[in-house]
Amino acid sequence: MATANPTELQVSSQDTKESNQPPIMGIVSPKKAATMLDATKVLDPRWLKPDSIETEWVISVLDETIAKLELSCLVPCILASLDRFSALLGPEITKNLSEHQKLSSKMEHLLASPEEEDAERAEERRVSLCLLEQQLKSSVRNILRLLLANPSICKALKCEAGPREPPAEMFIKALREFRNFMLERLLTSPTKEEETVQFMEDVSLRIKKNTETVTASRAELLAAICTRDEEVQKKDDTIKGLKKSMQDLAANCKTDILQVKWEGEKQQKEELQASRAKCASLQQDIQQLRAHLKKLVLEHRASELALRKRKCRAETEILNWIQKYDADMAEKQAEYEEVHAAYTKEKAELSLLMEKHALLLQEYSQIEEERRICQEKKKKALEELATMTLAATRIQAFWRGYLIRSTFKSKKKKKGKGKDTKAKK
Repeated sequence: MATANPTELQVSSQDTKESNQPPIMGIVSPKKAATMLDATKVLDPRWLKPDSIETEWVISVLDETIAKLELSCLVPCILASLDRFSALLGPEITKNLSEHQKLSSKMEHLLASPEEEDAERAEERRVSLCLLEQQLKSSVRNILRLLLANPSICKALKCEAGPREPPAEMFIKALREFRNFMLERLLTSPTKEEETVQFMEDVSLRIKKNTETVTASRAELLAAICTRDEEVQKKDDTIKGLKKSMQDLAANCKTDILQVKWEGEKQQKEELQASRAKCASLQQDIQQLRAHLKKLVLEHRASELALRKRKCRAETEILNWIQKYDADMAEKQAEYEEVHAAYTKEKAELSLLMEKHALLLQEYSQIEEERRICQEKKKKALEELATMTLAATRIQAFWRGYLIRSTFKSKKKKKGKGKDTKAKK
């Protein structure tokens, strides 16, 4: 990969700090640590192929852009030897390339012409440059479309065309590095990245602490050696002064000089022995610290391996659960689609029934209105009939009374006449 992860950056920074220091037993060198981390990338699930449609879309867009850029870089080489490539490219592509070459020549001519002082001519020149730029862009798009439609021609051009220019090669390389970086970032979740960065920061902090401890021990050792050298130098200076004084007083003080010399040598030996004992104790401390550092490194490696295994198991289990969830959701989706289809069908039937119900309800209201009108008419007729019946009954009663009264009156008249006739008789 072209991009560097946080571990490699930490390793590179530690290389610059420890390049002038001698190797220490039990400490893994930064380059070796980086190699081990690169080897463990094979077991890291982040380096698998993309498993989402969005990631595949992004990577496919970047790959297509890189392919188009590579073909665009081949266009100048093809234009330089257009006659040689015309048989391979075919008439349509050759025609487009010739038009592109003409447009390029016009653009170069316009750019090489001196700038006009007149504002109108300068504006015309600017408009011409804009139009030529648009035509060049359209021409490049057409050429790329035709070349991409023929993969065999693209492959042959890449084989026969010469090397690309260094700026183009650098740009394509940078775009590929960006593509790899995007793939790594898309395949790495923020949680995993934070966990990895936190873990590497902890490891680097421990290594830094151990390095500081070793550096402090070395500084103490160097200080002790410097102190010893200073003391030895002082004693040497004292001895030299004594030798000089002995040379001056050799005849008179030979015995005293020998005694002082013997005492000086004895004191020097004692101090040398003391400094050696101190150096031995410091060296022993350094070895103990190295052993402790080696033990810590081994423990951290074991814990890191265990954590990686646990992480792989957890990710495998999560992947299984995700697959199971996807299967369950697919079944639920199928069931939902069936229910939704039945619901849609019943809804359509309900809408038809509602329309029919509305029509029937309208007809029913009309029938009810007609019934109400008929009932009112019947009621009115019955009332009229009752009134007429009552009137007829009263008329009949009145008529009967009248008849009876008239009958009684006639009978009374007949009786009166009979009595009168009898009285006359």
